[in-house]
Amino acid sequence: MTRKKLYLLSLLSGIIFFLSWPPYGFPFLLFIAFVPLLQIEEAFSTGQAKGRRTLLFGLSYLTFFAWNITTTWWVYKASLGGAAMAILANSFIMAAVMWVFHLAKMRLLTLNFKFQTWNFIFIIFWLGYEFFHHRWDLTWPWLTLGNAFASLPSCIQWYEYTGTGGGSLWILVVNLAFFELLKNKFQAGKLRIQAGKIILMIAAPVGISLGLYFSYKEKENPVPIVIVQPNIDPYSEKFSGMNYAEQLEKLLDLARLKVDSSTKYLVCPETALTESIWENNLEQTASFRRLKEFLRSFPELKIIIGASTQYLYESGEKLSVTARKFKREEAYYDAFNTAFQVDNTDSIQLYHKSKLVPGVERMPYPGVFGFLSAVAIDLGGMSGSLGTQEERTVFTSPLTSESGAEVEVAPVICYESIFGEFVSGYVGKGATLIFIITNDGWWGNTAGYKQHLLYGRLRAIETRRSISRSGNTGISCFINQRGDIMQPTAWWTPDAIKGSINANSEETFYVLTGDIIGRISFYLSGIILVYITLRSLQTRLKRG
Repeated sequence: MTRKKLYLLSLLSGIIFFLSWPPYGFPFLLFIAFVPLLQIEEAFSTGQAKGRRTLLFGLSYLTFFAWNITTTWWVYKASLGGAAMAILANSFIMAAVMWVFHLAKMRLLTLNFKFQTWNFIFIIFWLGYEFFHHRWDLTWPWLTLGNAFASLPSCIQWYEYTGTGGGSLWILVVNLAFFELLKNKFQAGKLRIQAGKIILMIAAPVGISLGLYFSYKEKENPVPIVIVQPNIDPYSEKFSGMNYAEQLEKLLDLARLKVDSSTKYLVCPETALTESIWENNLEQTASFRRLKEFLRSFPELKIIIGASTQYLYESGEKLSVTARKFKREEAYYDAFNTAFQVDNTDSIQLYHKSKLVPGVERMPYPGVFGFLSAVAIDLGGMSGSLGTQEERTVFTSPLTSESGAEVEVAPVICYESIFGEFVSGYVGKGATLIFIITNDGWWGNTAGYKQHLLYGRLRAIETRRSISRSGNTGISCFINQRGDIMQPTAWWTPDAIKGSINANSEETFYVLTGDIIGRISFYLSGIILVYITLRSLQTRLKRG
């Protein structure tokens, strides 16, 4: 295979990935996106490709760089450094998966393992990579394969059993089937059988999903909610040009248009409160006093709202790895991206965002690289690595639904909404509704905020929880338990919407088991690599 053909195949794979991705792509193209790249790997495995095998890594990197930059280029609008790290590093990691797969495959062949094809271990390695990529400090799972079908929720209702890992497995298996079809050069005797298998692999999950979609009925347990979208420019107004009191009044003015005595929740965006808020003395904060004043007219109303906050450590109190020291005194504090529930009781419930954007909200592995935390740029008005909390907080409140049932809310902040197992953990702790609060204005009018919105649909299907989504600049909406978007607001428009969504207390199989496909694949990947290493050492010792 010529060098020119290798590069063309590499670019073709990257282009197909781009054409598959939401919000504008056609997800079913993903079923052939890996095929050109697998052809390249096969050429190196069989000796058809000339040149060093390290060229395979470079060609893989070209594919994944093309995919990453064409689908996530918009990150640069918030942080050029963050965009460079996300695109370059993510492409490198993806290419490394292909490279490790190739090395493992070649080693198995040299160890005289007899098998028709070892290409299936690519599926195991890729799924293991996706599982791991959701959990380490350099996490950036925006391009998890299963995310692509967020634009077609009627085709993936079975995510309530598998999560996005099932979607990734589906895509990889069909890619391998197409590759084997091409590899056998459409042999007449096998063409019909192989083509039939591929059609069944695609049609059966879609058919099952459509059956689930049209037969799924939500239990009537309505909760009246108002969502506010204040539309405050995060660059020119939110943290500089408009003071915190003006911003809060704008938000409450919009709320008054929709809130009435029947409303149970008012949902506001991430970092809607921009006053300097110290958690040690919340009740004395002007913003909270104003919210409490607003609540007097609505005894049953609860406000879910985001803020940038700080916590002052008392003398002798154990410090976190993200604790910061005051410049002129011997005292420490932590900064957080926080969600609050404020109501007519004396307590204020809070949750600290715990899935932070690496390199933007938090320096990876702060225990090691904490001295570099000052270079992190927070998309919430602060610089430096933010603090987190170990356990998720579910906001509680008795007798909130119209049916009189207790409602508990999962406060999901921005980036956290792309982590399926993380969000399902809220449901495991009792959440019956999910509220996503975000500020997507950092990315401008690009595909970024649209992708972020669509990924919320996946969380609704996985958990069968209704979602209220409040975005500072849009899109705000309700999402039902089938993943349908309802009452979406316009981008960059102040607005308030009112509706009722159903609370649900039943747990799906995915909530009970988590990312079982990815977890099994991750451990199998480790077992395969350890086994290959040990067998290789054994072979060398025998030769020695």
